[in-house]
Amino acid sequence: MKDVLAAEGVVAEVNEVLVADVEMASDLKFLGSPTIRINGLDIAEESSNCGTLACRLYRGSPQMGVPPMDMVRRAVLKAREKGTR
Repeated sequence: MKDVLAAEGVVAEVNEVLVADVEMASDLKFLGSPTIRINGLDIAEESSNCGTLACRLYRGSPQMGVPPMDMVRRAVLKAREKGTR
């Protein structure tokens, strides 16, 4: 994530949250680890009304449990575009 921000010239605060238990996962509507949200929106454009303490798999990812960098880049660019309007 931080590599994509740097490559795109985006200065942003990155908050890492340790989801400690099922109750916290439910409160955050956590989609599994890792979940990356930009301005509250999931980078894979998924949502849930519940939360889970599971590992998360991303479609198209060459590495299990890691979102494809293209997905992260698209989400960063989309957020930057929305911020300029």
